[in-house]
Amino acid sequence: RVKCLTPLLEPVVILVLVLLIAMSAACWGIIWFKWRRLRKAQEESIEFLEAFWGSKRLDAIFQGSENLKNSPISQVFRAGYVELSKLKKTQAEGEERGGMRDAMGGIENVERSLRRASLSELTSMESLVPFLATTGSSAPFIGLFGTVVGIMKAFVEIRPGTATLEAVGPGISHALIATAVGLFAAIPAVMAYNYFVRRIKVLYSEMDNFSSDFLNIVKRHFLR
Repeated sequence: RVKCLTPLLEPVVILVLVLLIAMSAACWGIIWFKWRRLRKAQEESIEFLEAFWGSKRLDAIFQGSENLKNSPISQVFRAGYVELSKLKKTQAEGEERGGMRDAMGGIENVERSLRRASLSELTSMESLVPFLATTGSSAPFIGLFGTVVGIMKAFVEIRPGTATLEAVGPGISHALIATAVGLFAAIPAVMAYNYFVRRIKVLYSEMDNFSSDFLNIVKRHFLR
């Protein structure tokens, strides 16, 4: 029965190798893309924070942030500024009957806007990164599956009286290639995943800190 499956074993090994190579190529593409994306995000975030703390006019900062679209902190600010502009417009129209209650409600709207923008930027930064984790966890097992199938093929092709190392060795060594390719795909994926997760956590922490600082500024100037 096993010998009847022999014609199917070799295509299975080839399919495993093709799958692993495709996963590895996809991972390297993601690594290059996310590295550039997060590097730009960090650089433009630093540039935005310098401009933010060095300027006294929010409208000027808002206009300058149009050129910093890769900065997640810049996008969080833009969302908060738009909501704050609506709040200031409402206040300018002379709605005084709500007093402090309306002001606090407006601040809560700004806070929700900042939170939504932060989560949206976090989702954008995390895109494609889970594929690296999937490759890192599954590629070794896919490679091991290909190796097992290759070893099965090597033993099935043994003829009586030829069960020697010279006869079995080449087949087993070829089968082990699948495991090697699986590890080649998994190791860079795991390392890149851990690196990107750490960078994303740092950027998200900076977004959270900026949101708190921005809210404090709004409360000091809006509720005075």
